[in-house]
Amino acid sequence: MRPLWLLAAFLVWTASCSGGRASGARSSDPTSTPGEFAEADRFVPSYPKSDLSRALERERGAEATAERVVAELEAKDRDAAGDDQLRVAAADLGVRRRFIESLEACEASGLECPPRLDDPPWSFDPDPARSAAPPVSSELRFDLESWRKLVGELHGRACACRTLACVDSVGVAIDQLETRPMPEVQGDEAASLSITRARQCLFRLRGKEHRHRAPRSEEP
Repeated sequence: MRPLWLLAAFLVWTASCSGGRASGARSSDPTSTPGEFAEADRFVPSYPKSDLSRALERERGAEATAERVVAELEAKDRDAAGDDQLRVAAADLGVRRRFIESLEACEASGLECPPRLDDPPWSFDPDPARSAAPPVSSELRFDLESWRKLVGELHGRACACRTLACVDSVGVAIDQLETRPMPEVQGDEAASLSITRARQCLFRLRGKEHRHRAPRSEEP
């Protein structure tokens, strides 16, 4: 059983990270479904709703462009290379649509909000034969402070993916980095929650979770 002072310190830390709301605390609700976040686990973003609305407008424009690309590829006589190009374009379109769905859910109900709205550059070859480190900006020291910063960055990058290659390679990066913190750091609850949230985003962006898309507002 954890000392009371340690539990109190953790709750204060999580409250400060969410603007006074303990969004990082783990829920003890026995009715919650495994793989789903209870209210206490919900991520509360720091960006205003106006930024979210602008991001939705940009993403819908990018979705329309991607739809035209897929339609053009489908209409062509394709060889094997063309079939592969279509497969990648269609898969990426699916990921972008699910990213848009997360923005719509965030706007409508405050659920599934990504930590960031930009599209951060990410290029990582997960081939185990190539021992390149994932291209993160956080320091790879793996003490408590650096580990919390790193998993916070991974959470942001995971939820911001718009392509299947990003989804797959961020998942590999998380798997590679998760084993490296010092033993006394690996059980940190705040860091573990960030990893869980990152994997939840990757799972959702792959289309492994069904949910209703929020209706778009009527044009005037």
